[in-house]
Amino acid sequence: MKKTIRILVPTYNEEANVEPLSNAIIEHFASELPDYEYFINFIDNKSTDNTREVLRRLCSENPRIKAIFNAKNFGQFNSPYYGLIADNIPKSDCTLAICADFQDPVEIIKDFVHKWEEGFQVVAGIKVKSKENFIVRFLRTCYYKFIKSLSTVNQLEHFTGFALYDDSFIETLRQVKDPTPFIRGLVAEYCGNLATVKYTQAKRRAGKTKNNMKTLYDAAMLSITTYTKTIPRMATIFGALFAGLFFCLTIGLFIANFFLSFIAFTYYMTTGIAFLSFMNLFFIGIVSEYIVNMNTRLLGRPLVVEQERINFEE
Repeated sequence: MKKTIRILVPTYNEEANVEPLSNAIIEHFASELPDYEYFINFIDNKSTDNTREVLRRLCSENPRIKAIFNAKNFGQFNSPYYGLIADNIPKSDCTLAICADFQDPVEIIKDFVHKWEEGFQVVAGIKVKSKENFIVRFLRTCYYKFIKSLSTVNQLEHFTGFALYDDSFIETLRQVKDPTPFIRGLVAEYCGNLATVKYTQAKRRAGKTKNNMKTLYDAAMLSITTYTKTIPRMATIFGALFAGLFFCLTIGLFIANFFLSFIAFTYYMTTGIAFLSFMNLFFIGIVSEYIVNMNTRLLGRPLVVEQERINFEE
């Protein structure tokens, strides 16, 4: 009996990409993976362009193409994660998540499948090169190394979620019940049988990137507040050190006041107070991010609310 592979494609305003991507996936399975059954599962995060109209047409033309339409935009993390763990999906042996913009190369799907057949639970795509802006690439590299150095689990560098997940690992994800999921961290935390496939990230085929400073900041803070304990502990350590240092400095300045002019004394005191104030604000901000993360988890809201499903009747 042929094994079945689900191809999960999250979309948001990808009207120019969904049809070429569907054709590329269909051609890839026909030429490289003819011994496997497959279906393509789009999950649309409330696109505001014609993405949904294109998906409706594709679904009507090909029963292998299925779509889930979200009731609204639930964010860059929730929608793909919900697509992975959604209930009442046709049975598959594994799920391969791939971006709709062609930055994740379709032609290496076969490499993921072959690695999976060797017995690996997750096969993760790792970007070793990228055609994106050099500065962006450099900043991403610094971010990954920073998170990896502070994280309580061994994080994967340059892993974006492009991966093949065995059905057994999908079941593990369903048990997590995390309302603010971070798939990169969850793979690093729960997968004990991992393989990687290296690839070069291409430029976006069409459309505009959905990443901006806000989404990048959200990603950074989610990983920091979920998988690091170092920064709040640094706040405690630095707070104690600087409190002691400033106490000694204050006594020293009062003694030195007999030998310094009033202006010099005021300058040193003001500089010290300003520095400590900014440090205090920084660590209060970090602690606030942790509190926001905790609050979101405690509320326990659903990951996604569906509006419609197409081609899931059977």
